[in-house]
Amino acid sequence: MYKNNNCRALHEKEERPKGGLTRTQFFLIAFICSFAYYVLPGYLFPMLTSLSWICWIFPTSVLAQQLGSGLKGLGIAAIGLDWSSVSSYLGSPLASPWFATANVAVGFVFIMYFLTPITYWLNLYNAKTFPIFSDGLFTSTGQEYNISSIINDNFNIDMESYERNGRLHLSTFFVMTYGVGFASLTATIFHVMVFHGREIWQQSKSAFKEKNIDIHTRLMSKYNQVPEWWFVSILIFTIAATIFSCEYYNEQLQLPWWGVLLACFLAIFFTLPIGIITATTNQTPGLNIITEYIIGYLYPGRPVANICFKVYGYISMSQAITFLQDFKLGHYMKIPPRTMFMAQVVGTILAGFVYLGTSWWLINSITDICDTSLLPANSQWTCPGDHVFYDASVIWGLVGPRRIFGDLGTYQTVNWFFLGGAIAPCLVWLAHRAFPKHDWIRLIHMPVLIGSLGMMPPATAVNYTSWILIGFLSGFVVYRYRQDWWQRHNYVLSGALDAGLAFMAVLLYLCLGLEGISLEWWGSDLDGCPLASCPTAKGVVVEGCPVY
Repeated sequence: MYKNNNCRALHEKEERPKGGLTRTQFFLIAFICSFAYYVLPGYLFPMLTSLSWICWIFPTSVLAQQLGSGLKGLGIAAIGLDWSSVSSYLGSPLASPWFATANVAVGFVFIMYFLTPITYWLNLYNAKTFPIFSDGLFTSTGQEYNISSIINDNFNIDMESYERNGRLHLSTFFVMTYGVGFASLTATIFHVMVFHGREIWQQSKSAFKEKNIDIHTRLMSKYNQVPEWWFVSILIFTIAATIFSCEYYNEQLQLPWWGVLLACFLAIFFTLPIGIITATTNQTPGLNIITEYIIGYLYPGRPVANICFKVYGYISMSQAITFLQDFKLGHYMKIPPRTMFMAQVVGTILAGFVYLGTSWWLINSITDICDTSLLPANSQWTCPGDHVFYDASVIWGLVGPRRIFGDLGTYQTVNWFFLGGAIAPCLVWLAHRAFPKHDWIRLIHMPVLIGSLGMMPPATAVNYTSWILIGFLSGFVVYRYRQDWWQRHNYVLSGALDAGLAFMAVLLYLCLGLEGISLEWWGSDLDGCPLASCPTAKGVVVEGCPVY
């Protein structure tokens, strides 16, 4: 149905139904509504981003706020009436197949509402000393870890200072996300092997023999194809330029030449299995953890090298998947391949300069940007994604995986998640073979189910609860009511909501944000759960929290 929707949206003749709206008219109406509505959560009533009503009922209870906070807790019953809450991290739920949404929902509920609370309340790894949900780095006493105190002038770890400060600790949920990240990686590899191995082999042979060509490929054959040497030339040039940069600026980037080649190998190796998962589920498992893990062991104590290796390994693979998605869209729309290729190259070059310029401008124009200790409570410049990126560079690069998840660390047993992730899809495959008449077994997609929390953090519970709710509502509409109408308008509605939100967000920033004009009232509180981040261990003192 997912592929069918794409084809219909791109090729079906636009006709005005009797007494109804064309897709263009529907897009404009939805766009205007989204544009106008975002004034509320974007400026007038920010609390709509996360309505954590359990916190309102129990304003003095740490336990209730841990459970109910949509931004700092487990997000039970929290809901966001804001499209940015729904689509910011997981993408549009309207574009996700229903079985994939169901797998994400099951994985989220199991990990968030069973594994995490059990681990916390059993006080494993002294979990109660730290917040139940946080991407922060802590000392053994529950205080924020002073990272600057263990970094020397070359941005490497100072072991004497680290030993003096003590081991680095993580919150229960942060540890859990790394564990399921380990499991998701091996689940992806084994799922593709057992469910798609034969198909990959057959498709590879038919591709070389040019047999079983589908109708779209036959129609596209009239255009000149992109020569392979174009791709090879760009590949060689970019790898050579990257190696030159890392060698010439080695004191700053820290990554040696062999690290670049290893990162490229990982990106090439994982593009196929992760691409298959993305194509069938619209969910993309992350490669960031394994890249951090590998270079952290091979080249420990160098955080910048770890960041660079992750960028060259994980981001390269992610961009390759996006490139393939765009080419697939162009394939269905019958855009000449060479035109698509040049659009990609020119767009990439322009985007590089635009991103760099925008980042430079923001850093120099926004006071205290990304510094949560100095920014106002409801500032939009807290940079949650960048904070997680920084914490990861400390965990995997500066301190190193051996001192966190290895024989010198606290969380060594988390490595068993690798084995669990490898076994899980094999069990589903065996069940499918044992009961072939039960088609629903094949819909149990372990890479998506296990990796459902791949975007957390920086995503929060309310992002997931809202995304899942909209996804199930969409599936219910398709099943119960006008399936044919919804298939024609599903992607149109998703695009209109995204566009309306984006345009209003830019307008609000240009007209009000640059001038520092803001509203302060009870509706400006994004979450209303100030105690959700409090520890519950006896004797732990944290400002603003009760001491047990």
